[in-house]
Amino acid sequence: MSAQRPLIRRTKPLFKASPPPSPVDLPFSEPSNESPDSIANSADTFLVEKIMLTLKRGTHSRSSLFLRLNASVYLDVISKCRHNLPFASKFVDSVSRNNPNFKHSPTSLSAAVHILVRCQRISEAQALILRMVRKSGVSRAETVESLACAYNICGSDLYAFDLLIRTYVQARKLREAVEAFRLLLSRRFCVTINACNSLLGGLVRIEWVDLAWEVYREMIGNDVPVNVYTLNIMVNAFCKVGKIEDARLFIDEMDEKGIFGDIVTYNTLVSAYCRKGLLDDGFELMNAMSLKGLKPCLLTYNSIVKGLCKKGQYQKARGVLNQMVASGFNPGPSCYNALLAECCRKGNMSESEAIFNEMARFGVLPDLLSYSSIIGLFSRIGCLDRSLEYFKDMKLKGIVPDNVIYTLLISGFCRNRSISEALKMRDEMSAQGLPMDVVTYNTFLSGLCREKMLSEADLMFNEMVERRVFPDFCTFTTLMNGYCKDGNMERAMSLFDSMLQRNLKPDVVTYNALIDGFCKAGDMKRAFELRDHMISESICPNCITYSTLINGYCNKGCIYNALGLFEEMVGLGIKPTIVTCNSLVKGYCRYGNAEKAWEFLNKMHSEGVFPDSVTYNTLIHGLIREDRVDRALNLFYEMENKRILPDVVAYNAILGAFCRAGRMEEANLMFRKMIGRGINPDRSTYASLINGHVSQENLKEAFVFHDEMLLRGFAPDDKF
Repeated sequence: MSAQRPLIRRTKPLFKASPPPSPVDLPFSEPSNESPDSIANSADTFLVEKIMLTLKRGTHSRSSLFLRLNASVYLDVISKCRHNLPFASKFVDSVSRNNPNFKHSPTSLSAAVHILVRCQRISEAQALILRMVRKSGVSRAETVESLACAYNICGSDLYAFDLLIRTYVQARKLREAVEAFRLLLSRRFCVTINACNSLLGGLVRIEWVDLAWEVYREMIGNDVPVNVYTLNIMVNAFCKVGKIEDARLFIDEMDEKGIFGDIVTYNTLVSAYCRKGLLDDGFELMNAMSLKGLKPCLLTYNSIVKGLCKKGQYQKARGVLNQMVASGFNPGPSCYNALLAECCRKGNMSESEAIFNEMARFGVLPDLLSYSSIIGLFSRIGCLDRSLEYFKDMKLKGIVPDNVIYTLLISGFCRNRSISEALKMRDEMSAQGLPMDVVTYNTFLSGLCREKMLSEADLMFNEMVERRVFPDFCTFTTLMNGYCKDGNMERAMSLFDSMLQRNLKPDVVTYNALIDGFCKAGDMKRAFELRDHMISESICPNCITYSTLINGYCNKGCIYNALGLFEEMVGLGIKPTIVTCNSLVKGYCRYGNAEKAWEFLNKMHSEGVFPDSVTYNTLIHGLIREDRVDRALNLFYEMENKRILPDVVAYNAILGAFCRAGRMEEANLMFRKMIGRGINPDRSTYASLINGHVSQENLKEAFVFHDEMLLRGFAPDDKF
């Protein structure tokens, strides 16, 4: 836990305000070259008077005069109506209605904006500004200039300039908004804090944090009075780039200026701490909020719960959720979904279903994410009936399954070796208008390769390419692994070449699959060529790479080559696993040197690598092959003493040795022990016992085992 720190600190300011500009009495633009009195020529003057007359008489609604308008006349009428807002409003509406194709100049359109702003018709004013903003060929300088010029003509208020900034932000033209903001400041127009906050918020939202700080400094330099909304935006800016401690210093600085953080401020900090995994700091801050007179809210608790779930601390997250409920808060969908996702990830079925049902009790409707978690859990563990129940339930509740849900179910069926059911789910998915994406295709390919249905996998791969779903690294690695396991190294290498041609970079998993394929085929030369190629591509071989190569050498009887590779591996700091050691034990035993295998194993034991059932089974077989049955039996008992339960392979090895040596009484005892330990005998068990009793002319016993063998469903050996 981080050291306690006070919420309020005395610190130096993070930013120094630049000297303010020389004060101005009124925010008027520079005088325009065109004066309202000289806008219209004599003909236009007559038209202006006639329009004014129709406005006074109320006969303006369908007047044809508006069809003869030009921008100069429009501006002159607006100027004459500047002190009579109802007339100005009527005029703007009449032009819009009677001459919808009227060609505005930038200044006349700006005048209409100012009139609408003065009449509190904000949405209509903003629609006109949006028209200005989107007009091609008009620069920000021209837009600002036209609004400034019209400001003098209309006697408007400054809200029109705020509206300009807001419109740029809402249209996602953030650079243009900053340029307009700077132009307005340069012309001594006051930009309100609301407009500035809108601009800052827009910049931070798209993570243009550096530019946001530039704007903030310019605001301070021009004496724009900041408020708590500014504080919250800039705290968020710090948190966006992971500078949480700087955010806290900034809060302290603003405290000294009399601007105090609110619940939003502290929620932003708590959320940032939790996103970074600094949960102790998040808890500390949440608990310290009361010192500021603030109480944690739903968002505070949600952040903590999500952070704990992200760190895998499910029980703590559950405790915080219970605390939320005790404090009178109803956890929302996002909080429950985080908890449910973590519980499902841990594979806790009963607890996951309890959370899912609890959501309904609190009136929280499960959404697509909730169903994805619970369906994914039951699909992974093979409980497909439960997955399908939830799948049916979501459809009954009107929640439409997406690609993710269908892919989870398809994955479950593929894991369960039910390819036909997976294909049915694919057909339903297609009928719902959901195309298969690369993840769905990869899921199918993995299932088909696992079932060695490689021709079907090839057909699906071709379909994928034809439908312009681009294969990724996982696609190629899955197919290559399938062909390697099938022994078709030519096809595997063809896929490898295709992968490289598509500029998809193989990783260590890809190389390991190919190396394993060549080792199993006995082609150690090609296996090492691939090992060298991966090193040249700056991909470091790992423990699996070396274990695979060592096993390849041991299978070929090259035990000394395998040991050399083992030493190289250890020299590179790659720690061997029991899988690595089992390969070498097998190598020693296969070539009649079980004692050496045992010495090697003792050496590895001292270095923290402990034998498993495979190790003992290999050693037992090795000793029996050397006719050292009693030594093998001692190893069998040692295995039991170390709580490594012997399996049917270990029992068969000892039992078979007794039978071949004619030690049938001991064989029968071992058989009864095996049954007593709940180890089911297999066909090999019965074959050894029958042959052993026959060799000792115990035909009655042989027939007893023969009948028992048939009852268990095993076919007898033809030789018997």
